Amino acid sequence: MAGKSSKAKGGGESFTAEERAAMKERAKEARAARSGTKVDGTAEVLSKIADMAEPDRLLAQRLHEIIMKTAPDLTPRTWYGMPAYAKEGKVVCFIQDAGKFKARYLTVGFQDTANLDDGAMWPTSFAVTKLTKAVEKEIGSLVTRAVG
Repeated sequence: MAGKSSKAKGGGESFTAEERAAMKERAKEARAARSGTKVDGTAEVLSKIADMAEPDRLLAQRLHEIIMKTAPDLTPRTWYGMPAYAKEGKVVCFIQDAGKFKARYLTVGFQDTANLDDGAMWPTSFAVTKLTKAVEKEIGSLVTRAVG
């Protein structure tokens, strides 16, 4: 999560407005899950994507298509208010638009449930500024490995 934290009274760190908003969205998602409320995850994810500013909206739309084509068994849902894709209820990957935390670029991130472990160190988040055929192929490959 990018963005500068503000100092709270007493000198401790506090959360940014963007971080607090994400936590509130996560709490709302958790309450809905506990109550058994059925949510159309695909519609919710597409709504979050539609709310993104350009050029992230176009990138996220295409990333959603790539992820769903590559791993149709993943369940679209939101996670901290971001488009995410889960396997057996656990988030595998997510799309974070630049505006979410005032970052420089959109990222595709992978949670620890993703099967991307490779040696002693590996990336878990990738900045995406342009989707070329090679980038789309690499993302598809990462998603395939992640759910493998």
